[in-house]
Amino acid sequence: MRSSRPWSRREVLVAAAATAASAALPGWARAASGAPPALLIRDVRVVDGTGAPALAADVLVRGERIERIGRIAAGAVRGARIVEGGGRVLAPGFIDLHVHGDPLTQSYVSHLAMGATTVVLGQDGGSPGPDDDATAGIGAWFEALERTLPDINVATTSGHGSLRRQAGIDDATRVPSAAQVARMAALLQADLAAGAFGMSTGLEYVPGIYTSPGELAPLAGVLARHDAVAMSHMRSEDEDKVDAAILEHVAASRPARTHVSHLKVVHGKGAERAERTLAGLDRLRRSGVPLTADAYPYIASYTTIGILFPEWALPPTDYAQVVAARRDELRAWLEQRMLRRGGPDALLFGTGEHAGKTLAQVTQADGRAWPDLLLALGPQGGQAAHFVMDQALQARILVDPHVAIASDGSPKGRHPRGHGTFATWIEEFVVNQGRVSLEEAVRKATRLPASILKLKDRGTIRAGAIADLVLFDPARVRGRADYVNPFALAEGFDLVLLSGQPAYENGEPTGRHGRLVRRA
Repeated sequence: MRSSRPWSRREVLVAAAATAASAALPGWARAASGAPPALLIRDVRVVDGTGAPALAADVLVRGERIERIGRIAAGAVRGARIVEGGGRVLAPGFIDLHVHGDPLTQSYVSHLAMGATTVVLGQDGGSPGPDDDATAGIGAWFEALERTLPDINVATTSGHGSLRRQAGIDDATRVPSAAQVARMAALLQADLAAGAFGMSTGLEYVPGIYTSPGELAPLAGVLARHDAVAMSHMRSEDEDKVDAAILEHVAASRPARTHVSHLKVVHGKGAERAERTLAGLDRLRRSGVPLTADAYPYIASYTTIGILFPEWALPPTDYAQVVAARRDELRAWLEQRMLRRGGPDALLFGTGEHAGKTLAQVTQADGRAWPDLLLALGPQGGQAAHFVMDQALQARILVDPHVAIASDGSPKGRHPRGHGTFATWIEEFVVNQGRVSLEEAVRKATRLPASILKLKDRGTIRAGAIADLVLFDPARVRGRADYVNPFALAEGFDLVLLSGQPAYENGEPTGRHGRLVRRA
């Protein structure tokens, strides 16, 4: 039975005394046979990911899996390494459903430091790997990743925009031919067979912005046959359009399972506005639509400044020609769009020469009016944090039981979500505000995302499950990253195990033990 009671302040502080006395965890040299030794984690509060009340127990890990949960004498497991939990929480490693970056070239220590053990790539319509090789697809990228040995577990979806390009469809094409759509379906079939967990769309970006629901319907049929999930950065997240965008996504995904990426209501205000959208999602579920979502605990999104521009000014259109022919019209559009999104103080550049400055600050130093500066930068002029969300509204979305916690972050993105999402979720919503119980907070970061992916051996602590685990004291968890210093690592997660082996320990990475996670 799921506990609905938030942990009291006393309960989340109970492990602090033991933490202060605990020494560094023991070394992790492999046994002479090359196999990792058994690991006994003693005296922990097991929050198993199901939402059930925490259980005081010991946990024995042998090889890559959990062998036993209960009271286990230290001498009962010969040769085991022992970690004294001291009353700290042991939870499944967090599963981040929406992540960017490239594990072939980047480290995900930022995710390990906030308790995440699995990241899901292939988001917003973009598959990992090149879009210009129609013969490669995700399978070739999988092979390269397995040779590289990532430092975190990696799963992926297949990106619709990448499928489009691999099928030879020009970005400006509004209606692909039947043969082209069939080619996309075949490529998706191959990606799913290789181990992708579903397909993502980016309908607010090129080329997804040019896509009709009719183009997506045959792909949804492929997803349904594989029981794979249809994820989407939807057509719009604006207050007056988001509910229609959800309906479009659901219709285009049928009969496949439907998932809304980084659910938000841009420009909306108050928890009551969140209730309207969440009630709509509930009505769809009651009508038989398998529908989930994810969100992150910040009020700024992070994407290219191209989101400010109208479709007729986006690639592959010649931007110089657009400015020459329709400059005044485009300037007026940008001014109206930016004012509705909070004005020039609500945009913080994350890349390029203006990184770390707001549009207002850049304008003051540059001397040009901010609409003219945006005109000069163009839709490909960089990425930025966009402060377009309401705190009360987004907090209500976050605590909904069907909304998983996901970062939409990356190791290099200049937004604190890439380094702080899961720490901030626990610090603010469990410890500081008591809006959810620790058990529910962990469920929304573990079993819920695992169920969305249909992962059967991750996301819960039980005998036989893969030992992706995180040991922490909730009272010490801190999301240190902010918009000024977005790369500060989270604190409070003392030990992170990947398949039974330590990947992050006492504030330091300890080895590359990540794996490619394929859909069964």
